[in-house]
Formats: sequence, C-alpha cells, structure tokens
Amino acid sequence: MTNKITELLNIDFPIIQGGMVWVSGWKLASAVSNAGGLGLIGAGSMYPDVLREHIQKCKKTTDKPFGVNVPMLYPDIQKIMDIIIEEGVKIVFTSAGNPKTWTSFLKEKGITVVHVVSSVKFALKAEAAGVDAVVCEGFEAGGHNGREETTTLTLIPMVKEQVKIPVIAAGGIGSGRGMLAAMVLGADGVQIGSKFAATVESSAHQKFKDIIVDVKDGDTQLTLKELAPVRLVKNQFFNEVQELYKTNPSKEELNKLLGRARAKKGMFEGDLENGELEIGQIAGLIHEIKPVKEVFNEIIEEFNSVKSLIHRF
Repeated sequence: MTNKITELLNIDFPIIQGGMVWVSGWKLASAVSNAGGLGLIGAGSMYPDVLREHIQKCKKTTDKPFGVNVPMLYPDIQKIMDIIIEEGVKIVFTSAGNPKTWTSFLKEKGITVVHVVSSVKFALKAEAAGVDAVVCEGFEAGGHNGREETTTLTLIPMVKEQVKIPVIAAGGIGSGRGMLAAMVLGADGVQIGSKFAATVESSAHQKFKDIIVDVKDGDTQLTLKELAPVRLVKNQFFNEVQELYKTNPSKEELNKLLGRARAKKGMFEGDLENGELEIGQIAGLIHEIKPVKEVFNEIIEEFNSVKSLIHRF
C-alpha cells in the first residue's frame, strides 16, 4: 500500500500508533514498526534519561522507522530534543503547543516533523510552520483533546480542503472499516491509539487494559477543559471532578484536585479509582487484549475486504 504517508515515513502501511503517555514504550513502538506501521515512543511521560533508554531499546528491536511523540508543554523539552538528535531519531510528532517553536530546529537536522491539531485553524498554522504532515484528531479521541469538540467525520474533510500537506486522521479509529472511512473522507493515513493501548506490548497496567475491554459507549467523557481537555473513563476520580464543577471552581481548585501524576497512577500503576484513565470512545469496540501483530493484520485484512466489497457497487 503506497501513498503520501507511506512514502513520507518510509513505512509499508499508512498506520501510525498514537504516542500515548504511560502506554507507548519501546515494546509497543517496535512491535508496530515491525508490523509495517510507524511506532511512536510517548516522550510525555518520560524523564530524559528514560526516553534515551527507550529509544536505544527500540533501535535494537526493530530496523524499521519509528518516531517519538513530544508534547511541547513538556517542562524540560530542550533535553528531550537534544536526546532525539543525539540518538538519531528521524521522525518526530509534536503536539500540545505552537509548531513554530521546534519545527525549523528539527527539520534543519533532517528530521521529519508531524504536528497534531484539532481544527482547521491549527492545521493551517502547522502547515505555515513547515511541518511535513498533520494529524487531525477528532473529539472521539482518548487522552488530551481539542476544545472545539469537532468530530473526526467532519474535521478530516474540512482540513483536507484547506491544506496541501498530507493529512493523518485520528480519533475513533480502531478497525479496517474506520481506516477506510477516514481515507474516503480525504485522510492519507490514520493514527490509532486506544486499540494499541489494549495490546500485549502496551506498557499500560494490566488492570487498565482490562478496563479498556470493559468500556461501553457512554463510559468516557471529555472534561477539565479549563486546564487541558482530556477524555476519561468515568471512575471515582472523574466523579470527584464532576462534583467539584457544581461549585463553579477556579483553575487553581481544579489543579489542586488533579494533583500530580494522576495519569501515571491510573494507566501505569493500575489505580482504577483515583487515577486518570484516558481512553477513546472507540474502546466500546475493543473486546480483547491481543498482540500488536494480530491487531495490525486484522485491521489490514478488514480494510482490504471492505474496500473490495465497496468496489463491487
């Protein structure tokens, strides 16, 4: 399967694994890359020395391209960028910040840069900043999300109409059918998070993986827009947030409740009541924890099967 994204990233299939915090370590990234997609190490939950270790392990376990996802709100981002360059990483996905800040710096080092956006406005800004492609993430996505609540179904064609660079669809995609639908709408590739979070190779805690399998439609909700919008499973922590909202809280009060390391506590350490459990709406279609290779093959097989069926009409 060859198109703009496979050529840009030098991969076999236009499938990119989401660079999710506490979930996307070297095992997951290398497994996705070995399957023919692009694996991403999620730097947002890693100290600089930990990121270096994951990059080095990923290089030992795959000879295929892989990248690093860097949220630009990271407090020590210069060290992260220095490590990426020192370790010879060729692909960087940036998010949660102004793409102008680092795009030129990275591209001068020969690095392919892709930026995550949630609106046409930010897609145009990313293109103007010189990124090689954009990930357009709809409201359905897990983790941190856009404030606009624009769905993938509407976001992709609107962005595609406005930009000339390749577009990667994200949010609510976890199957071959979803992949095909996104590409029919104009996407050149897809980024999949939740489906890969529930794989054997994911670094998420087993209890969190089990929760993903149990999630039904309506079990997640976007919240904490005043800080950074995030889609969470409705657990005890989520209920505490909702109760606090009834008092018309300030940002400081929300921050105090959020505290530190909530996402680590939930997704990495398995505290299902007091931790943040970030997952997308597509979790309602995830029913089993499987190895990456099996998940990847199922997506490609379904994509080809449905595509062939459509061609008959």
